[in-house]
Amino acid sequence: MSILSCSPLSPRIEENGFVNASPTFSSLLSPLEAHLPYLTPLVSGSNRPLTYTFAHQIRGLVYYHTETCTSAQDLLFAAQSDGFVNGLLVPDSGLGESTFYEANANRGSTQMVELVDRFSKKAAKCVGISYAELGHLVVIDGSLISACLSMTWADYRKNVRKAKMHLGLDLNGSIPRKMILTEGKGAERPFVSQLLEAGETGILDRGYQDHQRFALWMKEGKHFVVRLKKNTQWKVLENLPFEKGTAIFLFAKVLLGEDLHQMTRPLFLVGFKSRGKVYLIATDREDLTAEQIAFIYSLRWQVETFFAWWKKHLKVYHLISRNPHGILVQLLSGLITYLLLVIYFHQRYGQRPCVKYLRQLRWDIRHETQPPIQIHISFIILANRDLYQLSCLWLFQHAIF
Repeated sequence: MSILSCSPLSPRIEENGFVNASPTFSSLLSPLEAHLPYLTPLVSGSNRPLTYTFAHQIRGLVYYHTETCTSAQDLLFAAQSDGFVNGLLVPDSGLGESTFYEANANRGSTQMVELVDRFSKKAAKCVGISYAELGHLVVIDGSLISACLSMTWADYRKNVRKAKMHLGLDLNGSIPRKMILTEGKGAERPFVSQLLEAGETGILDRGYQDHQRFALWMKEGKHFVVRLKKNTQWKVLENLPFEKGTAIFLFAKVLLGEDLHQMTRPLFLVGFKSRGKVYLIATDREDLTAEQIAFIYSLRWQVETFFAWWKKHLKVYHLISRNPHGILVQLLSGLITYLLLVIYFHQRYGQRPCVKYLRQLRWDIRHETQPPIQIHISFIILANRDLYQLSCLWLFQHAIF
């Protein structure tokens, strides 16, 4: 049992009268502070009032991702030894280790979902619309999260335990918007209706192919651009014109499925080759050309770029909890941190998040929150000439000079 689990972290550490503060981190958190009063109130589950509030929880988790802590113990140690982190994470009454873990494992997800929705809209306004002529594009994809042996709920295959997050990424600004967490073997197709709004176009890989769901999405007024599997069958209703001499070799109005299991509503099918592979892309949008349909599908790789950057530079898969709620809270806080970075970097640099600006942000925070280092230099004057010569000879022999 650690010391932290026996006694609470001391509140409001002050080091030699120097109260740590960071204007840079305050600027990063300013949108968060502005929205906190308008979130659903976090209610205590007992007669005792909450001392470790949602504000403490989310501030600590944003710092966790910004500074890429490697574990919850890493964060708690920082709160114990660093006055700045202590002020973010620890309430006036102190904080026990069990309280920290219990809070992340059982509460805060509702408020974080609200923050992701608010900040995704704010970040989208900052970066603007990239493909206005193509409509509102949302790429939907899943990402597996390695899990420890105790996470039996996340079993993926025999002897393999993984959880899976399903993400909706707004391609018009490359902004993460909605997220759902399931066990590793959780199906992806049922969540499209939750991640996609009416009038939007979902960009999907072939794992999402489901003719019945295609019909359901069209009924709901939700569009899609989806890659088909190689063994898909269709009936051509009309061949449509497309530009010759390009990678595109097919553009037609079709009915997907076999004769006895065909869709009743027609779709538009585009076939093209890229790097030796053949792609068959289906969509219900009749306002797009073959070239536009192929281009829209090519944008799907932006979600892979986002996942790679997000995992590597914010360390969102260094888990601080083992139950589904705790992992959901950590992933949501990782999305909130990314969206705060989008807003902050746009306001300061007019650019999207990149490693260069992220390193500068971390350096600024550390520089601002650490007290100045005092260096004491002492000089010893040897009065005895012979002793001085002997000292120089000894230093020379021992490679000091």
